[in-house]
Amino acid sequence: MCGIVGYIGHKDAFPILIKGLRRLEYRGYDSAGVALVNDDGELNVYKTKGKVDDLVNYCSDKNVSGVVGIAHTRWATHGEPSSLNAHPHYSRSKNLAIIHNGIIENYSQLRSHLQAKGIRFVSDTDTEVLVQLIEYIQEKKNIDLLTAVQLALHEAIGAYAIAILDYRHPDTLIAARNQSPLVVGIGNDEYFIASDASPIVEYTDKVVYLEDGNIAVIKQGKELEIVNNHNRKIHPEIQTVDINLGQIEKGGYPHFMLKEIFEQPECITNCMRGRVNIDTDNVVLSAVIDYKKQLLNAKRFIIVACGTSWHAGLIGKQIIENYCRIPVEVEYASEFRYRNPVITKDDVVIAISQSGETADTLAAVKLAKKNGAFIYGICNAIGSSIPRATETGSYIHVGPEIGVASTKAFTGQVTVLSMLALALAKELGTISNEDYLNIVKEMHAIPDKMRKVLQLNQRIADLSRTFTYAHDFLFLGRGYSYPVALEGALKLKEISYIHAEGYPAAEMKHGPIALIDSDMPVVVIATHNAMYEKVLSNIQEVKARKGKVIAIVNEGDDTISRIADEVIEMPATIECLEPLIATIPLQLLAYHIAVCKGKDVDQPRNLAKSVTVE
Repeated sequence: MCGIVGYIGHKDAFPILIKGLRRLEYRGYDSAGVALVNDDGELNVYKTKGKVDDLVNYCSDKNVSGVVGIAHTRWATHGEPSSLNAHPHYSRSKNLAIIHNGIIENYSQLRSHLQAKGIRFVSDTDTEVLVQLIEYIQEKKNIDLLTAVQLALHEAIGAYAIAILDYRHPDTLIAARNQSPLVVGIGNDEYFIASDASPIVEYTDKVVYLEDGNIAVIKQGKELEIVNNHNRKIHPEIQTVDINLGQIEKGGYPHFMLKEIFEQPECITNCMRGRVNIDTDNVVLSAVIDYKKQLLNAKRFIIVACGTSWHAGLIGKQIIENYCRIPVEVEYASEFRYRNPVITKDDVVIAISQSGETADTLAAVKLAKKNGAFIYGICNAIGSSIPRATETGSYIHVGPEIGVASTKAFTGQVTVLSMLALALAKELGTISNEDYLNIVKEMHAIPDKMRKVLQLNQRIADLSRTFTYAHDFLFLGRGYSYPVALEGALKLKEISYIHAEGYPAAEMKHGPIALIDSDMPVVVIATHNAMYEKVLSNIQEVKARKGKVIAIVNEGDDTISRIADEVIEMPATIECLEPLIATIPLQLLAYHIAVCKGKDVDQPRNLAKSVTVE
């Protein structure tokens, strides 16, 4: 989603803002802009459709001096991508400039009200409505900017993270948040603001995560002041962020996505560190220890998530039901929050989100909490909104994920769900000691087996060239492999723009088989598990209709390798852990097809890393 950067201090603001925007490019955007109070005291706004590089080129002959400024990357919601609709937006007098993430839901009514007062708009955005409203209130009531912002936000309905400059007060930057993330970085006589910590960590590790309803008044040379919409002072909680700069740079890889695919063995090791103990043959999660009663007494688990996280939830459902014998429902958060679901105090709701800021998932959490359910969060971003809104949970600890198409976060989520299921099953007595010990031992071996699959990267790259022609793909799997098929199809859609569908293999005969011909590649996860023979039969049905089969099989498979057009071998593992390994060749397949097609892998069109608006 959109990215916000701001700076006030003693250094040139423009280079810091531009570098910050580049750090936020992963969020997805279609235009970029910057507002600066220059050395002559002028408030200048420069913006353009396109990338940050386009903005830099546009500003090459402009006055970009000054030590205070705000900058923005926009992902279009209201109004098409254009220079006019790009942020920042001036107020009518050009005294104020604003940047905004989120959606003002009642912008149309506010716009009509302001137009009736004679205010003319130059863009189609909800954001311009907000800055015009702030100035209108400020002028009508003859009040200071902070009070005008507070009154305006009382009238605005929706989600927002905003930052405002007033050239008449160049020593002050005002920022506010509601349902959209915003971080303030505290440096040495300087302050930074950003949508997340990635643009800040180069300069300071001291940050304040603004809560909903918070307004930060940031003044040069003074302590950070935080108030709410009713002007009550809030004591800021200063936290230390631990992000290695190397984690948010490509490190020699051509794309973040490839880097993050290759990071997975180390990421899963980090995820399990201190939790999966091979020496003592056990799994320890602090959340299970601290909230044992609530978790063990659950009559039902409800997993809420979106996109890739939803696919991880489908795997989690099977593991929990299989080993804990507790019923599990997996819900799209966007549907769950609006369908008046039946939720009781006997339910445990598991909210899964890489960013911890997914708007629909956060709303589902609040709904479930209101109805008395116990909430367990599984997130990657430390300090994000969902961990703060849940009673307990587990971080996946895979490090920042920059590529829009999620890879290492998915395997991290599946790992945490596996650990949760094992820890609960052990406490409940619903798993045999033999099964428990076997899975614990095998989890410890997963990173090395991932590394073995990654050695096939060049082979998969060569294979991918054959399939760049395809207009459609079908991904098939059964049991634990069905969500893997869904995830493989999603990855291909996201970054190559090839239509793809994931299906339970047995459901192929209930419709999709009509599509199969010699131009339709079919990817089948066909590992040697309990349903191997069934999947083999499905492959034969595809081949009978001249379909091209790419099969993911276990090493040494000599049956499917004789039938399939292409075979990718992976090490054998326990069935419930297969998704951790089987996903990797599908990630690589999608990546290399997209590269062959010349697509922007890390920033695919129309997509945002974190969907913080509906």
